[in-house]
Amino acid sequence: MELTHHSWVSCWAAWLATLAVILIPLHLLRRRKLNLPPGPKSWPIIGNLNLIMGPAPHRSVDALCKKYGPIVQLKFGSFPVVVCSSVEMAKAILKSHDAIFAYRPKMAAGKYTGYNFSNITWSPYGPYFNQARKICTMELFTAKRLKSYEYIRVEELNVLLKHLYESSGKPIALKDHLADVSLNVISRVVLGKKYSNERQNGIEITRHELKEMIDELILLNGVFDIGDSIPWLGFLDLQGNIKRMKAVAKKFDRFLEQVVDEHNARRKGIDNYVAKDMVDVLLLLADDPTLEVRLDRHSVKGFTLDLIAGATETSTLMLEWAFAELVKNPEILDKATEELDRVIGKERWFEEKDIVNLPFIEAIIKETMRLHGAPMLMPRMAREDCKVAAYDILKGTQVLVNTWTIERDPALWENPNEFCPERFLGKSIDVKGNDFELLPFGAGRRMCPGYSHGLKVIQSSLANLLHGFTWKLPGNMSNKELNMEEVFKLANQKKIPLEVVAQPRLAPHLYNM
Repeated sequence: MELTHHSWVSCWAAWLATLAVILIPLHLLRRRKLNLPPGPKSWPIIGNLNLIMGPAPHRSVDALCKKYGPIVQLKFGSFPVVVCSSVEMAKAILKSHDAIFAYRPKMAAGKYTGYNFSNITWSPYGPYFNQARKICTMELFTAKRLKSYEYIRVEELNVLLKHLYESSGKPIALKDHLADVSLNVISRVVLGKKYSNERQNGIEITRHELKEMIDELILLNGVFDIGDSIPWLGFLDLQGNIKRMKAVAKKFDRFLEQVVDEHNARRKGIDNYVAKDMVDVLLLLADDPTLEVRLDRHSVKGFTLDLIAGATETSTLMLEWAFAELVKNPEILDKATEELDRVIGKERWFEEKDIVNLPFIEAIIKETMRLHGAPMLMPRMAREDCKVAAYDILKGTQVLVNTWTIERDPALWENPNEFCPERFLGKSIDVKGNDFELLPFGAGRRMCPGYSHGLKVIQSSLANLLHGFTWKLPGNMSNKELNMEEVFKLANQKKIPLEVVAQPRLAPHLYNM
């Protein structure tokens, strides 16, 4: 006997109802079994964005972690975000489960300022990223290559020392001088030449314009953009970030196109061409047919952009903060110069090989990075479901390692808000991603690949500037009046630039470089 149409419909309805009775409880049971990290209740549409949008999101996140604990679940729009704020949680994310959390979320900054996720910072985890990381460790930042660039660091630092000597006794905006030396060094190392403040050949960029572009790029790569959290609002560009990203990306692309053209023209027709700078190395690799993933023109420009921007900004900001802390704490400044005089004497300048004999200078650098380094590491994303400290972190969840809170944890640091370099003396804590209480360059697969070069610039600049000059605040300004407020960025910037007065403290002939 054939079933009527009505009978078929009734059978299907009964079957679906039975399936629903079975599956829905299983689904609810699974949801009940999930042990998600604690966190505040979220609002429709915006999630918890209301709690972190503002001029100091790192401080807002710090307050949430103090309330809910070392692992907190938030929602940015409809996207789950987990914030980790302890050594144990950081180690779990950056070491124990590093491969799971090596992904990057697809954010506007990576699309518009990272050559559509072609640079190292924003590239997706996989063969392309692994190859980029290998290029950094095996080609660009080897010990041999870093040593070969030492003369550049020395020459550019000598220029700075001479300028400071000529400006002795006058108030100076220290950041401008520090940015010049950092940019000059990295320009010569990466691009093969440095740029002046005079426009030279046609559209060639000036050093001042390049510094402004780098500042804008770093700022925009650290913003919380509403479109990243609520994609259907992205086209409105409510904060104006996308417009700014496109504008700075266009300026950089015009500049980098010229850089690549100049390098290709220089090596054209030359047999046995030898790479002189990092762009040369990248272009030679782009011609290598054995690479697992081919490097195209966008890749070369994206890598170059990472190398220039990352090295310049980090060195400059850390050095300005170090000097701000030292003039605010003159007894620490005196202790630093005493160590330099004892180890180096007053008849020569610091050399990079001296750093192993200057533990207090190294301690000053570590303490500066603890208090003023990146407030949060770049966002990561879980590529699969994972358990961290018995909590479930689901695939697609963004993860932020909150270094601001870790590096101010009173359980780890005595008087955590005070600048006290002595806390590092006699301790083996380093900044190379091995000690999770101090992570200025990150850790694991996504650790900053150029940290070793940046560290050399910071060490040599700080040591020679302290060795060569006395430092004080201008006029009758007392150290208690020095403003230490910060502006939130990938690495926090001093809100009011530091003005200081430098006076030579070595024999005059040493400044005739």
